[in-house]
Amino acid sequence: MQRMTTRGVDWLSAAADDPVECRAAWAEDPRAPYALPAGRFFDVVTVEQRVGMETFDQLLRRGLPFGPVVHDHKARRVGFFLGARSSGSFTHYLAQEADTDAPPSYRYLGKGSVVVVPGPMPMAGDRYQWLRAPTRPPIANPLRPVALVTMLVASAELLVRVDRYGERYPSADALALPGSGSGGV
Repeated sequence: MQRMTTRGVDWLSAAADDPVECRAAWAEDPRAPYALPAGRFFDVVTVEQRVGMETFDQLLRRGLPFGPVVHDHKARRVGFFLGARSSGSFTHYLAQEADTDAPPSYRYLGKGSVVVVPGPMPMAGDRYQWLRAPTRPPIANPLRPVALVTMLVASAELLVRVDRYGERYPSADALALPGSGSGGV
């Protein structure tokens, strides 16, 4: 979990319909989530939590370019921020990357959509948290949609394989006979 910097707050609040009101709300309660319109300064791609966490981990470990990332614990979704109007490049690269007819399930939030973001200082247990908080205005990077698509597809494929393996080779706990106890040798 991360916290926003002052420069990150300035950039993100500028996306609000009323930036002054947004900054005032966060000054009063820095944990308060805030609904911001997508499509003005950023778009957001949301995926289910399991795929999103794996994608985030892969992007981070591989040092690939990516922007802020938000986690909605209650909805069990992870949102990846892209530059505004990135939909065309995102869907283009997704069509190229996905080997199957069923690419990973996602929601693309662009113009006309709203995204709820955590306040600048969310705490453990808050519904909305930053996995990667905005620390400054993002630098435009045409590789960001490519990196996101590549790791999103790879992560979804990895998790499908992990699930198949788990079905084929159940854990030792799943193989325990009823009434045999739960431990010890």
